[in-house]
Amino acid sequence: MKQLFLFTLLGIVLLGCNSSKEEGKNQYFLPPATTYNYVKIDSVKLFYRESGSRKNPTIVLLHGYPSSSHTYRNLIPMLSTHYHVIAPDNLGSGYSDHLDPSTTKYTFDLLANYTQQLIDKLEIKNYVMYMQDFGAPVGYRMMAKDPSRIDALVVQNANAYLDGLTPKRQDFFRTAQTDTSQTKRDFLYTLTGEDAVINKQYLFDLDATNRNIQSPDAWTHDLAFLNTKKDREIQVQLFQDYNTNLIRYPKWQKMLRETQPKTLILWGKKDLKFNANGAKAYLKDVPKAELHLLDAGHFAAEEKTREIAKLIVAFLVHNGIK
Repeated sequence: MKQLFLFTLLGIVLLGCNSSKEEGKNQYFLPPATTYNYVKIDSVKLFYRESGSRKNPTIVLLHGYPSSSHTYRNLIPMLSTHYHVIAPDNLGSGYSDHLDPSTTKYTFDLLANYTQQLIDKLEIKNYVMYMQDFGAPVGYRMMAKDPSRIDALVVQNANAYLDGLTPKRQDFFRTAQTDTSQTKRDFLYTLTGEDAVINKQYLFDLDATNRNIQSPDAWTHDLAFLNTKKDREIQVQLFQDYNTNLIRYPKWQKMLRETQPKTLILWGKKDLKFNANGAKAYLKDVPKAELHLLDAGHFAAEEKTREIAKLIVAFLVHNGIK
């Protein structure tokens, strides 16, 4: 029975229509619409995308740098036929408010606090948490407050181990925090510009085999929200705060060892910044985790959307989350 249900789910995810004769039948398998919403936390507006019935288990998709919930625009409809999906924009990213960084200090504690309040305001008690890049430090802070609320983890190029960072990369994050010189600040600021976003983020780990499947919509959308000096300064402050995550890695690893969450690791193995050793390191603390190294880079959800959707659905059904 479970195999039949899984087969049906995967068929829905793929949305395959084999012939025009089946068109009337398959129209009922089309995904629900995505809605675009705001909640207000005190005087701050936070944006989120939502799709799927609230009667179903919830998946919360946490985005990375330099993106927003837009990064999941293709994944959301593939999951929402049988799951309730929420994809928020971090404070200071996408359509969420961009509070003035001269009066608001941007840290990962701040982002996690607002995201948790958004989830609470939506009255979501338990959920599956999908994390990518910046999504890990946001997500693990949320999980640390109450691990019992996390039904499962989906870890996609979301680092929590020094193993996944080269010594040079570790030094980059440490000096971003400790080197307060104007020269260092100016360098970090350049990383938020158009050339860096396109060529040092989205195209950095692509080659001839996957370059043409990376949509330019991704960086075009991101750059629209990195259009002013204040927008870019927000991300500079987060770079400066990132070393606090490396410092917390041992605590997060201890939490994983103690709670043993159902964990699916999906990792673009071509990622040069968060390398695949970071994926394998999870198995030290969560040995029953399911690991898949994908033929993709850092933004695997952009490149391998269908494959990731299939793996998530299969994993959740196998673990009784349906």
